[in-house]
Amino acid sequence: MTTTTIQKLIADSADLKLAVSKDREITERIAEIAESLQKSLSQGGTIYACGNGGSACDAIHLVEELVARFKRERKGYRAKHFMDPGVLTCWSNDYEYTTAFQREVETFCTPKDILIGITTSGNSENICVAFEAAKQIGTKTIGLLGKSGGKAKDICDLPLVIPSETTERIQEVHILVIHILCELLETDYIPT
Repeated sequence: MTTTTIQKLIADSADLKLAVSKDREITERIAEIAESLQKSLSQGGTIYACGNGGSACDAIHLVEELVARFKRERKGYRAKHFMDPGVLTCWSNDYEYTTAFQREVETFCTPKDILIGITTSGNSENICVAFEAAKQIGTKTIGLLGKSGGKAKDICDLPLVIPSETTERIQEVHILVIHILCELLETDYIPT
């Protein structure tokens, strides 16, 4: 592997992040999402998150930053991911994987809460089904999406679509967005 290849991969990531930073619609949506998270937390709500593969890891990362801390000493924010292996494998074995997140939404979510679904394609069926279940309960839904936004774009309340066709580049921006949201929450919302 040549250093030219490495430099191109780094530049591709940087170029997408720069494009996102200049996209007013995206930056305004990030601010809107942060305000929604703050409002939910201030009303005693919980932030739930789910995803598949790398996006599952991003959901876990988001939750650990919210519950533990990002940069500042503070009380924990109410957050939980739907990535418990026992629950996922039990439900998937007895029923089907497509409805595993739906089951958790129906079990835990309330109208005070927020569900964040992360899918780089926007077409992960189990995320879309979970969004639909959350809407029935009155739980606000946020999609961290990529490509065209897929089916999830039209189902969730606040879609944030990263304009790329490359999964790893989308994931890199998703983690940046997660860190931005944590920074904004820690700057503007201190739990009592």
